[in-house]
Amino acid sequence: MSRQATWSIPLLRASLDRWQERDAVLKDGVLALALTLLALVPTLSQIGAQIGDLPERPANVLSVGLVLAQTVPLAVRRRWPAACLAAIAGAFAVYQARGFATTFASMGLYLALYSAGAHQVRFRHGLVVVASAGYAVLAVVLNRLGSPNSLPDYLAFWLALAAAWLVGSTVRARRTEEAERRRLAAEVATAAERARIARELHDVVTHHVTAMVVQADAAQFLLTSAPERAGEGLTAVSDTGRRALTELRYLLGVLEATGESASAGPAGAGRAPALGRVGDLVEQARRSGQPVEFGEQGERRPRSVDVELAAYRVVQEALTNAIKYAAGKPTRILLRHGDEHIGIEVTTDGPAAAPVMRKPGPAGGRGLAGLRARVRMLDGELEAGPRPEGGFEVRATIPSKPLQE
Repeated sequence: MSRQATWSIPLLRASLDRWQERDAVLKDGVLALALTLLALVPTLSQIGAQIGDLPERPANVLSVGLVLAQTVPLAVRRRWPAACLAAIAGAFAVYQARGFATTFASMGLYLALYSAGAHQVRFRHGLVVVASAGYAVLAVVLNRLGSPNSLPDYLAFWLALAAAWLVGSTVRARRTEEAERRRLAAEVATAAERARIARELHDVVTHHVTAMVVQADAAQFLLTSAPERAGEGLTAVSDTGRRALTELRYLLGVLEATGESASAGPAGAGRAPALGRVGDLVEQARRSGQPVEFGEQGERRPRSVDVELAAYRVVQEALTNAIKYAAGKPTRILLRHGDEHIGIEVTTDGPAAAPVMRKPGPAGGRGLAGLRARVRMLDGELEAGPRPEGGFEVRATIPSKPLQE
């Protein structure tokens, strides 16, 4: 392929894109002008719609006016398709009844029928009936004027006109189906985004508020039993509140982003909670009076934002449930950093008689259920349930390859 051809293809595509962005009236006006000019080309005089075969009359001012009446209305074929069809069909009927020579302008009738089928919104069936009745009247008039055509000839021409309408109707039906598919896809995407935001809000608010309540209760107890330590409890409440505000600001940034997640960019990645901040969760739980052991296996390496956030939320939800349902019981967190996955284990001791944390059900919260959905979206697995020896356990495996630094 020559260099000139290589340059001409992008240029042609750019020109077509600019043309597609033009107003419909302008494009239809260009179509009407083009058909008018083509009607003046002698070599195209034999191409067109013809019915009647009456003795040919010489062209005059009336015939020129009728030619223009079969092309100019196409300038509004999408804005007023019914009016466009009525004007062109009327001019075509008079032109045939007067016996003028065939011109390429008569192709405007097919374009008008296609446009009516594709763009007419109201009274579509009524327009079909009126157009068919008008054609029947034209057939009767042509027959009385001495047309040699018979009933099969008129029927064949009507079928050609009906085909133009049906093509337009098919295009309209496909456009309607595509618009409906897009609407449904938008609704599904909106519902999924709402569910994601609801999960994020649940994880942030529930965890931090639970910790703040426990810390505030502890500080209130210390005011009477050990006033000198009450300040530590109030400081823990303040720190937890600041962490909650930081994560809520991050979520507000996600909500303000139009059409894309704020976590997708570098700035969002810096604000999103990640595995490196699990230590903050552990320290917060310890300040709330929850004994937590934290350990890691393998080398921690950068992962995608979605994976790190999901792993962080798993630990966060497990600690929240431990504080709520097994306050003061030992909790152990183990992160396993593999080459192609992250493993998370959170176990909490408790009585063997009953689980210390409820499994999600129809009447339960959305914490563990939301986590399962989040992990499943990453092709991972999450299991949560009571331990045979008592207590509760949360296990998650999230596939992920380390990012290239």
